Parts: sequence; structure tokens; C-alpha cells
Amino acid sequence: MQAGAGKGHFEMSTNIIKKLLIVVLFAPLAALASNVELKLDRAPNKANDQAALQNGAKLFVNYCLSCHGASYVRYNRLKDIGLTDQQIKDNLMFTADKIGEPMAVAMSRKEAKEAFGAWPPDLSLIARSRAGEFGSGADWLYTYLRGFYRDGSRPTGWNNAVFENVGMPHVLFELQGEQVMEDHKLKLVKPGKLTQQEYDNAVADLVGYLVWMGEPVADTRKRIGIAVLLFLGVLFVFAYLLKREYWKDVH
Repeated sequence: MQAGAGKGHFEMSTNIIKKLLIVVLFAPLAALASNVELKLDRAPNKANDQAALQNGAKLFVNYCLSCHGASYVRYNRLKDIGLTDQQIKDNLMFTADKIGEPMAVAMSRKEAKEAFGAWPPDLSLIARSRAGEFGSGADWLYTYLRGFYRDGSRPTGWNNAVFENVGMPHVLFELQGEQVMEDHKLKLVKPGKLTQQEYDNAVADLVGYLVWMGEPVADTRKRIGIAVLLFLGVLFVFAYLLKREYWKDVH
């Protein structure tokens, strides 16, 4: 009886382990399948376009900084995209007195709590945090900012094709206009100040700036990386010749 009970217990444990392995292995695939319909549009690369980055900074300050901060970026960092101290002070500094201060949010936490029910996230690293299996953070932001549509069931009156039941209203609606969702497709029913192409270009500039803001030294890092690889390549040649010289008599 004891041997049979032990065997039964062993088989039960084996079955449990098999089921756990199945859950661990296939749960991520099931989660991926549930979101398989999410397709992101490719965001234009604005990394080396200073005019686009400057326009993106302008859009960020005028439309985003009232609710979202960028506490890891200081205003004087904007000189890296071709702006002077005076241009920054005259056109972009609405929430600070000194150019060395961080890009702090204009709205207080109390006001944000009353308006949205939660404190809006800091956007310093938003492009990096949104990178995932469906595309880059830039692709996600580019699609998201073009995916708002009217939804009377939402407290703000807006919903989003990428971020369902989002709490954020469509702050750029006066530029884009108003869209509705019909048969799982977005349809523009009320034009904004910009044409569709102009709005897409403006969003691309804004997304380019958000990507730059996540790592302002990205271009410098890449240039240094290329220089280091070239140096290592040259060093390898001399190291190989030195190795041959040392070992020529051994063979």
C-alpha cells in the first residue's frame, strides 16, 4: 500500500510540474496573441534634423509641459539642438526662471488629481519606456498621438486606438481635428488647423524631440562607439603582427 501511494503521489507531482511548465512556456504567447491586432506606424527618424527637434521642443512646451514634466532634462540642454540661451528664455521657458532649471510641470499635483484622478507621468524617458515587442518607443508614441477619437463614454470625452480607455484627453485636437471610430477604423469628421499630412509631420517632430529627450547624448555615444571600434580594429592588426613576431620561432 505504501509503495502504491508513493507512486501515485509521484505521478501527481509530475503532472503538476508539467502543467506549471506549460503555463510558464505558453502564457507569454497567449498574452502576445491577445494583443496581436496592435500595429504601430513607423515614426520618421528626426534624430539629425535640428529644425524638427526645435519644433518638437516648441510643441512639447506648449502642449505637454502644462501637465507632464521632464524633470531629468534642464532647459540649457536644449542648446544641443541648436538653440541659444536667449532663444530658450524667450520662447520656451514658461515654468522656470533660470535656464539651468529642470523642465518642471506647470500643473500642481492637487490640480492634476482633481482633473485626471492621477498625477500625469514624467515624460523624460517616455520614448524608452514605451519600446516593446510591437515596435520602438517612437513608433508607439507616433501612433498613439495620432490615434485619439471621440468617445462619449469616457470622462474626458476621448479614447485612443493604441491605449484603450486612456485617461489623457486629446491635447492636440485643435491641430488634428476630431476623429471617430467606425468599423474599427479612425475617421476624421471635423478638421483641425492642420491638414492630415501637416499634423503627421508635427507629431513626428514632437516624437523626435521626446526620443532625443530620453537620451540627449545618443549621437555623441554613437560617434564615440564608432571611433572605439575603428581604434580596436587598427589595434587588432598590430596585435596580430606582434603575436606573429613573438611566435615565429616556436613553429
